[in-house]
Amino acid sequence: MRISSAFICAGLTFLWSARAQSSSVDAFLASESPIAKAGLLANIGPSGSKSSGAKAGVVIASPSQSNPDYLYTWTRDTSLVFGAIIDQFTLGLDTSLRGQVDNFVASQEIIQQISNPSGTISTGGLGEPKFNIDETAFTGAWGRPQRDGPALRANAMITWANFLLKQNNATYVTSTLWPTIKLDLDYVAGNWNQTTFDLWEEVSSSSFFTTAVQHRALRQGIALANRIGQTSAVAGYTAQANNLLCFLQSYWNGGSGYITANTGGGRSGKDANTVLASIHTFDAAAGCDSVTFQPCSDRALSNLLNYVNAFRSIYSINSGVANNVGTATGRYPEDSYMGGNPWYLTTLAVAEQLYDSLIVWKQQGSITITATSQPFFALFSPGIATGTISSSSSTFNSLTAAIENYADSFVAVVAKFTPSGGGLAEQYSRSNGAPVSAVDLTWSYAALLTAFGARNGVVPASWGAKGLTVPTTCSGNTGGGSGGGGTVSITFNVQATTVFGENIFLTGSIDSLTNWSPDNALALNANNYPIWSVTVNIPASTSFEYKYIRKFNGAVTWESDPNLQFTSPASGTFTINDVWR
Repeated sequence: MRISSAFICAGLTFLWSARAQSSSVDAFLASESPIAKAGLLANIGPSGSKSSGAKAGVVIASPSQSNPDYLYTWTRDTSLVFGAIIDQFTLGLDTSLRGQVDNFVASQEIIQQISNPSGTISTGGLGEPKFNIDETAFTGAWGRPQRDGPALRANAMITWANFLLKQNNATYVTSTLWPTIKLDLDYVAGNWNQTTFDLWEEVSSSSFFTTAVQHRALRQGIALANRIGQTSAVAGYTAQANNLLCFLQSYWNGGSGYITANTGGGRSGKDANTVLASIHTFDAAAGCDSVTFQPCSDRALSNLLNYVNAFRSIYSINSGVANNVGTATGRYPEDSYMGGNPWYLTTLAVAEQLYDSLIVWKQQGSITITATSQPFFALFSPGIATGTISSSSSTFNSLTAAIENYADSFVAVVAKFTPSGGGLAEQYSRSNGAPVSAVDLTWSYAALLTAFGARNGVVPASWGAKGLTVPTTCSGNTGGGSGGGGTVSITFNVQATTVFGENIFLTGSIDSLTNWSPDNALALNANNYPIWSVTVNIPASTSFEYKYIRKFNGAVTWESDPNLQFTSPASGTFTINDVWR
């Protein structure tokens, strides 16, 4: 084969550029990683330098107390942060963290029991998203419930439990960890198909991130329960894990090649939610499995391409960046919060998904390109054909080198816009890259540490994704309900004028509508005020009654009689439009 001199020059230019960038990223991570570690620990009570007033094991989201006020502890953020800490300890990366993990376990035992606006320990309180840092309930208006927190907390604690079992500490696991874990798993199994606010706390519907981490929690929980002889819960968890795996497939938008992040919200659906789900359900043992949307699966790579491209033209700092070079990315392209800027953690998540993919490709010794993932691989080799590329080929080496360079280019974006002191805020300006919003965001620091770990080939413990198949029959009923007809997605819209601080909720005569419980009623969002909306998965072909209620300053006001009535269709989706009575 005759190779042109122009091709050789282009290849040499790429290699020089890649090596230069790799060296630059090496230097950034070498200096930034200890800063990120210190920044993360500074935000954990009781001794963190920026967490004054926080109880032991309590993670503050940020020390920022105004514009925005993040001096609270979120179950989601805490669990993700301690997931990273537990991985560092159990994988032998930092054996000084044992005390932090013990404090985390103790703090969560307390927080689980706190009665709050979402309910009590037995009536939905585990879905409460945030608490005061002194381990008291936050009682202000908020987007609640958020059902990813219990699953993420269970995931972190199960990883810890599995490690301790290897250390022959079964007594502690069974007597101390399991009761805490089981509360969260029971909540997941009983509420997974109820409406939830997404991880950005804005859209009330069903969320890909939430569904994915809930599925992981139940799979891990089943394995742990069997291992320690707590088998009474296994059948129920297995049934709901299968239903979750079924439901997870419904987010895949095959015609457009990306995962639709939420079932509601009225947006494009392109959202960092999906990339974060992929890295937080990474299981190297599962290879490039598309059923669980593993990082190197054709679905996850196609989704990554669509997600990244959604930001190329909307941020000034991305101007002129080539399609095969990393860019700043944010939560979703329609975002307007604090100006709708890129986030450090979302940009790092892209890099982490790519690093995770490289780990698996090198581990299994091949890359398989399908029609779904071909556009992603074409970034690095235009016109590349579908098929399997063996690690013994030069194409494998050149392709993995190009993708590694692509991953590094997202870290390089973060490096470019990290201030000289190394502090990582929540966001960086879409126009000039200056830090924006909450300072010293704990999740930003955790994201840098996990991306750095993935770049170094760190592989988290398996959670059981290998070999899973989607059941041929799925049920959407909550908590092991009987019906085999599945569910239908129904959007409830109600026109209601409110005063500041007043919110609209929905409850009704079936489990999906919280069985007439005002305490656990489903919160509606007012993204299209005065229309309030919520999307709920309702059992198909089911007659039910419902009402809207108002909550304001602790008072509950019901709509006037009679109850509203509806029969759900046998399949599909439906929208109900009501006016407050």
